[in-house]
Amino acid sequence: CSFSSACVYKCFSVCPAESCEILLMILLQFTTRRLVSHVCSGIRNTQGRQKTLLDMARPSSDMSEFREVFSKAKHIAIITGAGVSAESGVPTFRGAGGYWRKWQSQDLATPEAFSRNPSRVWEFYHYRREVMLTKDPNPAHLAIAECEARLSKQGRSVVVITQNIDELHKQAGSKHVLEIHGSLFKTRCISCGNIAENRTSPICPALEGKGAPDPDTDDAKIPVENLPRCDVNHCNGLLRPHVVWFGETLDSDILTRVEEELEICDLCLVVGTSSIVYPAAMFAPQVAGRGVPVAEFNMESTPATNRFKFHFQGPCGTTLPPALARHESEVIS
Repeated sequence: CSFSSACVYKCFSVCPAESCEILLMILLQFTTRRLVSHVCSGIRNTQGRQKTLLDMARPSSDMSEFREVFSKAKHIAIITGAGVSAESGVPTFRGAGGYWRKWQSQDLATPEAFSRNPSRVWEFYHYRREVMLTKDPNPAHLAIAECEARLSKQGRSVVVITQNIDELHKQAGSKHVLEIHGSLFKTRCISCGNIAENRTSPICPALEGKGAPDPDTDDAKIPVENLPRCDVNHCNGLLRPHVVWFGETLDSDILTRVEEELEICDLCLVVGTSSIVYPAAMFAPQVAGRGVPVAEFNMESTPATNRFKFHFQGPCGTTLPPALARHESEVIS
């Protein structure tokens, strides 16, 4: 009940000595109930506001809405990560079970590891090169390449900014590819700095049959003079894979080109990336920060998901092809 004049009358109709105590009890009950009522109301209102904010922040999974945005885009940037390659059966050597022998990628892909044991590191990369020669682009790679070729005829552009080093985008037919972490099929001389494409299998005779990933396999312990060597102008310097290792900075020229592409894009896709590897993890949020629509295609949500306009969950090879297919507004030439 509410605090009323009837309550006051009841209070003073009893013994005067007890009336003050009873009045205080009634006031306390009334105040407590009003306070609880206000708190509950505040919680309900706060929950309502939070739900509204969450609804506003949650990205859309409406493919038809994305397709309308896609149909108007002139400069599309597509950022890809390991999730795209994984659907082609490419091992990542990261996370649970991601080992080559007893090591994960971050144990071997460092300048220090190469300095300590170049034979072991070359075995690791030789194995990865040989595996990649057996892999093919999947529907996600092919959809991106087809989209680039089709839109280029309409005066529109597609650039692929990839963290992957497997060259599957190029194999699929993509022309405009920025490989920010380098390539398995390029080498760099540690003496003269020459960078060269190299798809020779094996890359040197001493590595033939080496690189087995089983934990019980012993290191080949190949003498350094028998590892891949530079053949430019009789340099004969030791070659290393032309990839960005942990602890190294990205190529400044590549980063400049990436920045230029992200500045002009009017639609950005993030495909198969965890959005936790920097600096690539900053690319899409920066684009979203200037109001450009960003669509994420991934097996699960990432730390950046709620900063994007769209999120499509599932295998990239399933979700991406219909997203990039020819729109009905496109004119076929």
